[in-house]
Amino acid sequence: MNQHQLESLLAVTLVAALAPVIVAGLPGPKIPQIVILIFAGILIGPHGLGLADTGSIQLLSNIGLGFLFLLAGYELDPKLFKERSGRLAMIGWAVSALLAVAAVGVLGWLHFVKDFVPIGLALTTTALGTLLPILQDNEMLGGRFGRFVLAAGAVGELFPIVAISLFLTKRNQFVAIGSLLAVAAVAMLLTAAPRVMGEKRLEALIRQGQRATAQTTLRWSIVLLVLLLVFAERFGLDVVLGAMLAGMVLRSWTRRMKVDVGPLEDKLDAVGYGIFIPVFFVASGMGLDIHAIVSDPLRLLVFVLLLLLVRGLPSLLVYLRVLPLRQRVELTFITATTMPLLVAIAEIGLHDGVMLPSNAAALVGAGVLSVLFFPAVAAALHRRGRTARPDAGAPAGPESAGAA
Repeated sequence: MNQHQLESLLAVTLVAALAPVIVAGLPGPKIPQIVILIFAGILIGPHGLGLADTGSIQLLSNIGLGFLFLLAGYELDPKLFKERSGRLAMIGWAVSALLAVAAVGVLGWLHFVKDFVPIGLALTTTALGTLLPILQDNEMLGGRFGRFVLAAGAVGELFPIVAISLFLTKRNQFVAIGSLLAVAAVAMLLTAAPRVMGEKRLEALIRQGQRATAQTTLRWSIVLLVLLLVFAERFGLDVVLGAMLAGMVLRSWTRRMKVDVGPLEDKLDAVGYGIFIPVFFVASGMGLDIHAIVSDPLRLLVFVLLLLLVRGLPSLLVYLRVLPLRQRVELTFITATTMPLLVAIAEIGLHDGVMLPSNAAALVGAGVLSVLFFPAVAAALHRRGRTARPDAGAPAGPESAGAA
């Protein structure tokens, strides 16, 4: 590692450390740290002061992206898809997909875009991994409403990832499907690992390594993440799919063990949100082409509006019979929030030559604005609702939680 790379790493870690201090010192409503990290990345990046470049921290940024989706996959409860909340989430995503096809068709007719597939997929995404700390800070994941939020976020993250692996590629579609099935098969085999090893033996290993300097469980969690990232890359799939599958496999492991997994979850949060994930968001800001956005601000505003209309608006109708209007509006802004997948889609689209640089910059910029404004609106509505109904956040029974 040369001096320039060390200086870039110092600049990135410094702004990552300053972000929570800045958030704590700002007056008014609390701004998500993610927003500060992105804007700090813009400031120190090649399009700003030029204090750092993305090439020097690319590996750390990729690991941060992996951790973000591992934690999102870990929160994804497969039981959600069997409940009413999961079925409604899938219906909502299907409606968004149809609206995305119509939207890119109109934009193509207006000669506004030519890269139909990546933009269409981008409009159907939801940033569950990005939203989790924001929603947790505002106590929006508990009770009946929380189940609908988690289901909508999980579907809005998992389904586009699968679609990216299938359609945003230059390979034959049958080869893409075969690669996807192969990686899924590897993930399924890994879920059976506790049975092969012996659950009692594994439980004993976890108890011994939870609080010791060996940190056995944390190390094997990272091995699992890197293993599935390697498999996804080997089969020509986007690495975010491997990261999310790693989180789902890890969840299946921990739910089978009769041990307290709280320490492991705390460690994953500490390593992910404490080290690698901030680096990813700073790097995302560093790679944002501000000059392209400033030269064509209309493109940015169009994408922001489309995120709200295509991904968010269906929530008003899909959840008509199960949620009151205020919570449906909250869910509209929550589901329309996206960012990491937009970065991934833009990078893949540019690399494969299927996305215009101006659209890539505007799309990522729209994701940044969605993270800045949409969760803040949802949180404000939620706080107003809790003030009006102090028991609104209380946990509900199985029937009210959306179970069929």
